[in-house]
Amino acid sequence: MMYTLNLLPLAAVVSLIWTATRYESTPTIMRKSVRLFLQILFFMALILVGLFLLSRGL
Repeated sequence: MMYTLNLLPLAAVVSLIWTATRYESTPTIMRKSVRLFLQILFFMALILVGLFLLSRGL
């Protein structure tokens, strides 16, 4: 459980840095980094559900 709490700040930092290397305008960086943050969380949730479904029969 402790490691999952680190996923939110890690995803936020990765999305901010990734977006800041591509754009110069602060509003653009914030808007696109929020979108990327949500995409990262969505795909992590999909992976979590997939792993849960695969491990149900074990």
